[in-house]
Amino acid sequence: MSEELEKAAEAVEEKAPQSSEEALDAEGDIAADYLEELLDIADLDGDIDTYVEGGRAHVSIVTEGDQLVGKDGEVLDALQELARLAVMTETGHRSRLMLDIAGHRERRRKELQVLATDAIAEVKTSGESVRLAPMNPFERKIVHDVVAEAGLVSESEGMEPQRRVVVLPAK
Repeated sequence: MSEELEKAAEAVEEKAPQSSEEALDAEGDIAADYLEELLDIADLDGDIDTYVEGGRAHVSIVTEGDQLVGKDGEVLDALQELARLAVMTETGHRSRLMLDIAGHRERRRKELQVLATDAIAEVKTSGESVRLAPMNPFERKIVHDVVAEAGLVSESEGMEPQRRVVVLPAK
């Protein structure tokens, strides 16, 4: 192996995280740096926190208002995709990074848990399936998890962006 290739391989080894936890920390740091630059360019304020939870890197932007969230989280979703692309460009690996801005996702998670609980009660009372409003994949996952915890079954139906969760009665 040539000396240049050996040096390049050593540099990659030094840069590569040693564990999945370290890899996720690195993803969060890359995304945070990218988002911080975007905030600076847009002249917007926000404090950025990173953490690892549930096998994913999480980045949270603490800010006032919903300018960075947008209608129904559209700006938030776009910024999350941009952050994931920044991570992929840097690491060469696809990221499952989650971004929250101004607590939007956490508030939405709580709303969806209540919605799922209500749908479960309705299915148990009526014995009929309940179709919920269209949701993005993040939101559907939350509902599916709550339904499974309650011992019922749910499935997704339809095509994006009209894909929805259907809560089914117990068999």
